[in-house]
Amino acid sequence: MRGGDRRRPGGDALRERLGWRWHVPAAGPSGEDGVTLDVDAYLADRGDAVARILALLEATAGRAPRLGCFGLHEWAMVYRSQPDDRRHERWPLRLGRDATDAVVARSGVRCTHFDAFRFFTDAARPLNEQPLDRAGQVDVEQPGCLHATMDLYKWAYKLGPAAPSNLTADCFLLAREVRELDMRASPYDLRALGLEPVAIETADGRADYVSRQRAFTERGQVLRARLIEVCRELLQDVGDRLPSPADRAPSPS
Repeated sequence: MRGGDRRRPGGDALRERLGWRWHVPAAGPSGEDGVTLDVDAYLADRGDAVARILALLEATAGRAPRLGCFGLHEWAMVYRSQPDDRRHERWPLRLGRDATDAVVARSGVRCTHFDAFRFFTDAARPLNEQPLDRAGQVDVEQPGCLHATMDLYKWAYKLGPAAPSNLTADCFLLAREVRELDMRASPYDLRALGLEPVAIETADGRADYVSRQRAFTERGQVLRARLIEVCRELLQDVGDRLPSPADRAPSPS
């Protein structure tokens, strides 16, 4: 069965799920009533999106991880900003505004994730190692990026009933862990939330960050491979009807 086993129990649960989009009756392995994904109907509505997700996942999985960004994307989002313009304005900057700006200026920014880059301040964007845009996302996304790892949950969720629920849950749990590091390495003082900083402005802090980043990368690649398998299985019979790889850039939504 393409897309994995999506049968569900019978009874009231069956009747409820039969009203869901892309769900149809199916006999279980022992002949009992069940429900499964209508793959053809699903692909008629979502096939292009699945192909674009697959293209990004495959491109990302095939690149070597880059572990030299040190989480400075969050710092670039507040670089030379005024307090009332700052993201997460409720939380103070751990080093203060001038020292935060100095860390960005002397460290440089090596972000490869457009959905982080697009929140950079105007002053920070020219400091990035390369300009980023949505169209080029599939060409630069790489598995060492924390946000690319967190996005695995987004892609699992977007695949909806085609993705096994345990895979979606695994992606969510990893994303939650990664987000904690993302915020601990940010310029904000979040100790009131129980988040001790990973001080990436120091050599020890950068080493700590990279160690954690590498471990998340390895775990993310495992989940990325599982998502790729789901997408490939769904698309195995319809590849010639889908966009070419050059046209497969995920939408921002």
